[in-house]
Amino acid sequence: MIRAGAVGLNLEDPVDTEPPGGVGSFSKGDTSVLVELEEQAERIRAAVEAGREAGVPLVVNARTDVYWREVGDPDERFAETVRRGKAYLEAGAECVFVPGVKDTDTIAALVREILGPLNMLAGPGSPTVAELARLGVRRVSVGSGPARAAMGLTRRIGRELLRSGTYSSLGGDALPYAEANALFDGHSRSEPPGEI
Repeated sequence: MIRAGAVGLNLEDPVDTEPPGGVGSFSKGDTSVLVELEEQAERIRAAVEAGREAGVPLVVNARTDVYWREVGDPDERFAETVRRGKAYLEAGAECVFVPGVKDTDTIAALVREILGPLNMLAGPGSPTVAELARLGVRRVSVGSGPARAAMGLTRRIGRELLRSGTYSSLGGDALPYAEANALFDGHSRSEPPGEI
């Protein structure tokens, strides 16, 4: 990965990489869904050391899925997240990624307790980027959200074509041809076309 040019990565602690709710997911409360803490800390140390040996200050964003996978007793999730977050930072991670939390009080408490840069996964129902920044969050990720949204639109277009033979789903935010083509031609423009 480093030889290919990577300078950072997410290193996740679930045993099963299938997203929550997917095929083969574990049941709520199951504590066996996460790699043992010391084993995960060793993985982080190994990744950081590999970067050091290659002369690359590799940034490890250590993700813990305690909340996202609803691991263990709900009353113990906060403490377990903090325990893992601190251990991951001690092992050499640059920041801690905690997906699955949208409650502002919990986010603020995580920022206070973990004592390192906190990364949150944002989506519908999450605090705004400005609010997350005010709470002390240092990095906001939208993960697979944009790709899944695009897939949802593609499915809606296909269903409309099959069911009614109409094309209204193709309108809306569709880019004009010139802008779409310019996105594939990085040599002709120094900035992305249009407004974001």
